[in-house]
Amino acid sequence: MNDTFKAFIVDKTEALFTKGIQEITLDKLPEGDVIIRVKYSSINFKDGLASIPNGRIVRSYPFIPGIDLSGIVVSSESEKFKVGDSVLVTSYDLGMTHFGGFSEYARVPAEWVVPLPRGLTLKESMIFGTAGFTAALSIQRLLESGLTQKDGPVLVTGATGGVGSIAVAILAKLNFHVVASTGKESEHDFLRMLGASEIISREDVTPNEVRPLDKERWAGAIDPVGGNTLASILSHLKYGRSVAVSGLTGGNQVNTTVFPFILRGVNILGIDSVLCPMDTRVKIWEKIASDWKPESLLEIVQEVSLEGLEGELDKILKGKLRGRTVVNLN
Repeated sequence: MNDTFKAFIVDKTEALFTKGIQEITLDKLPEGDVIIRVKYSSINFKDGLASIPNGRIVRSYPFIPGIDLSGIVVSSESEKFKVGDSVLVTSYDLGMTHFGGFSEYARVPAEWVVPLPRGLTLKESMIFGTAGFTAALSIQRLLESGLTQKDGPVLVTGATGGVGSIAVAILAKLNFHVVASTGKESEHDFLRMLGASEIISREDVTPNEVRPLDKERWAGAIDPVGGNTLASILSHLKYGRSVAVSGLTGGNQVNTTVFPFILRGVNILGIDSVLCPMDTRVKIWEKIASDWKPESLLEIVQEVSLEGLEGELDKILKGKLRGRTVVNLN
């Protein structure tokens, strides 16, 4: 291990907010059982929020953001892991209250660490990252609710984003009829490449006036948007069907009634990737590494260095990133 290493650090005082690459030492890392030489991380919306002074993600400064990482174990006090193991870490407090993945080294609790499943490279695991894991967990919950390919179209909102793009790709791999919703007409070819059967506008999903109960359209839905989009999805779900909800970029208020629930028996499946139990987490990662791994995976990703990170964080806050952006720390 190197005596010093590079990390992207945000800092805030009463008078000043700063962000950028600094040289630090291992003794600056928080406590944990496992030290990982980070090879890759990825960019998520929460990371963008952590990079601005009023993002309400970081609680104490200075801080290293990055809610995802993959790499090689270089020191372990846990019997579960040994030096040389390839591992990944997503969720829990990583990049939230615990120093995250935008660093060449990370020290984390052993109970957060997932062995890299056979079938995935370290880079591929970060193409998925929290966003891909959330998409896969959403699909798993829909399947457990009884969704099958014969039931009809499955809607994915925010389809060019991290969760949305990977959800489209996995559902297409599983032979579902995927309807991708986006407000970006320039990205239709991208969504078709991922396997979308149909592409519709954001306005088609969420009209100006959302009725409490409307025509049945969707056999299921994956929604990382929330707000009025979720209210509209609920009004259009087929009888007994479900929507998996994982985000609130469209707002945290849902203006609906009890009608979809008591007249059509529809369900909201809340998707939490942060505190997901480890046995479920490992099961989902194994699916991602095998039957659910899309052939189009490498088409979803762009790659940046630690030095190029700051500009990409700005882009994700402005909704200008497509698919997934991996941070190469090799």
